[in-house]
Amino acid sequence: MNTWYLAQLKPNSLNIASRHLHQQGFETFCPTEEVTRRVSGRFVKKTQALFPGYVFVSLDPTAGLWKSVNSTRGITKLVSFGSAPAAVPTGLVEGIRKRCDAEGKLVQIEPFKPGETVQLTHGPFADYIGTIEKIDRSKRIFILMEMMGAKTRVVVEETQIKSCPA
Repeated sequence: MNTWYLAQLKPNSLNIASRHLHQQGFETFCPTEEVTRRVSGRFVKKTQALFPGYVFVSLDPTAGLWKSVNSTRGITKLVSFGSAPAAVPTGLVEGIRKRCDAEGKLVQIEPFKPGETVQLTHGPFADYIGTIEKIDRSKRIFILMEMMGAKTRVVVEETQIKSCPA
């Protein structure tokens, strides 16, 4: 059974390394994401690696082929702790792949929507229930909560709330 490992790339060598690894029979995965940057006063969308400078490589650890990965063009080395390469935790690559399209591009999931009832999980209002009023461009979430007979607005991050069962 193959296990996923993380290989460090030489600068600007993703395509070369991937091609040579595929020729040797290794499966690779390099997730990407679309980012928006401001260039000369304009916003430009660009696709970039989710983990710049690294590529996931699937190989059989019992076959001892990891040394051939280290000597592949475009690869600096497999990420190691000690003398042997460190395996990526089970399910991590599969979890990332589930969130990507066929080309390996990360698909943004909007987990919360305005009008949804949520529960705060962190902070001074932990365990309070509220309704999402709006989500702004910087992903701040505005929640309306009933407190002492009045509606109160609280601004939180996505990691501070969870959906309430309907």
